[in-house]
Amino acid sequence: MNKRLWTFVAIVILVSISAFFLSGFFADAVTYNKSAPVVRVAQTTSVLATAPVVVTIPPLDIALYDKKLNILANNPPDPIVYTTVKTVTQNSKGKSITTITKVPVSPQPVPVHLWPVKTVYPNAGVLLPFNRIVAYYGNLYSTKMGVLGEYPEDQMLQMLEGEVKKWEVADPSTPVIPALQYIAVVAQGSPGASGMYRARMPFSEIDKVIAMAAKINAIVFLDVQVGLSNVQTEVPLLQKYLKMPNVELAIDPEFSMKTGAHPGTVIGTFDATDINFVSNYLANLVDQNNLTPKILVVHRFTEGMITNYKQIKTTPEVQIVMNMDGWGDQAHKIATYKEFIYEEPVQFTGIKLFYKNDLTVPGSAMLTPAQILKLNPEPIYIQYQ
Repeated sequence: MNKRLWTFVAIVILVSISAFFLSGFFADAVTYNKSAPVVRVAQTTSVLATAPVVVTIPPLDIALYDKKLNILANNPPDPIVYTTVKTVTQNSKGKSITTITKVPVSPQPVPVHLWPVKTVYPNAGVLLPFNRIVAYYGNLYSTKMGVLGEYPEDQMLQMLEGEVKKWEVADPSTPVIPALQYIAVVAQGSPGASGMYRARMPFSEIDKVIAMAAKINAIVFLDVQVGLSNVQTEVPLLQKYLKMPNVELAIDPEFSMKTGAHPGTVIGTFDATDINFVSNYLANLVDQNNLTPKILVVHRFTEGMITNYKQIKTTPEVQIVMNMDGWGDQAHKIATYKEFIYEEPVQFTGIKLFYKNDLTVPGSAMLTPAQILKLNPEPIYIQYQ
């Protein structure tokens, strides 16, 4: 075999070997087959991968979905409606005696409840309401913004797994998924170089949180506090992460300063148009990347934080959780939940528990899982700070 032929053969072999190894880098790590069932998994890349991992998804069980929603609604027993019936009889002396009795009307009126909310059915592969999510919240740069960042990684993950077990015991019928909620855009008291009073966290920090979550098979929520910026600007910058099947989103109107006030001086606000923008953005990502439905958490503890809530639109690609994140004693938290979460239904509900701020009133204690499960409706998303 001459020298030129040997050179050609060597090149062919080299190209074949390179293609074999590089295929793992460029292949999409997770592909969903929506004709069949889901376990949401993190995207992984391996130089040994020769084909995408296929995760099968069963069709949505509509009957089970409705059943779970009715259980979550936790509505009190419907009152019985009565009518009065007069009966006139005569005694032995011929005197008329009128007897009035209460008789249940038949049929009874159809009960009217705020929950469950009648919305569109989701796409297959949804996490809610088939699972409950228990999340730890915070930022790696701060020990004061929440347990995620306050404690060393191993201790924090052990604490989170401890809370997960408590919820598994409190409600054995609902599997619990751990989550880390990382504040990826942080409102701040100074304008910064952008003048927007917000700081975007480096992607390297987000990567750290995703790696932490993988250790306990947790999902990740990226939390956005826009300051003087807006969700239309900030959310798309996180697209590379939101395209991952194990990453969800949270937005915080408390620090959305539409009036130009500085964060922390007044409570901010989001309108339904802001929430709809984010929901539609996520829905497009789901459609374009063949993902299972995303979860969008919206924080709330006052009426003004969310305006025009009736105009919030739900879609099959996104599940919206209105999360009551106010702090205080038990009675105050329950009252706030009833006033701003129960009374203004959107889709799903959550509640935030504060290890420190919920204990500021002497003699107070954090709400327990058993107490929270008595709320109407039951929160499906639990957050600890």
